[in-house]
Amino acid sequence: MANWLFKEEPTHYSYSDLEREGRTTWDGVSNNLALKNLRQVKRGDRILFYHTGKEKAIVGEMRAAEDARVPASQEPSVVVVDVEPVRRWRRPVSLAEIKKDPLLAGWELVRLPRLSVVPVSEEQWQRLHQMESMSPGSGVGQRRP
Repeated sequence: MANWLFKEEPTHYSYSDLEREGRTTWDGVSNNLALKNLRQVKRGDRILFYHTGKEKAIVGEMRAAEDARVPASQEPSVVVVDVEPVRRWRRPVSLAEIKKDPLLAGWELVRLPRLSVVPVSEEQWQRLHQMESMSPGSGVGQRRP
């Protein structure tokens, strides 16, 4: 099982939309590196949902419901994947917080800000979950009440 981060502008499609619908087909990816990443997504992979635009934060988790695929009657370069919501995060983890964390500062999310599908290592996944449970700006181990 792999971990990913998918980006979307919340005015186009938000985590609330996904929760309401229960499942959606993630499409519209056009960047070659993002498409390469998307092609690797397999059923059961864990995915972080990141709101772009003004928010710039991880807001929830999804799961790949199926392997990535080329939709019928589409060009072979087009790739989509069906996703389902897992849970909304207790608090968003902002890009500003991510950039300040030494473990995450070199991550593709920071280095390649226009990339819409980003791999997440297990170590990064665990750190992001720690950050979710802390108050913004607090140090490691300082949990929210």
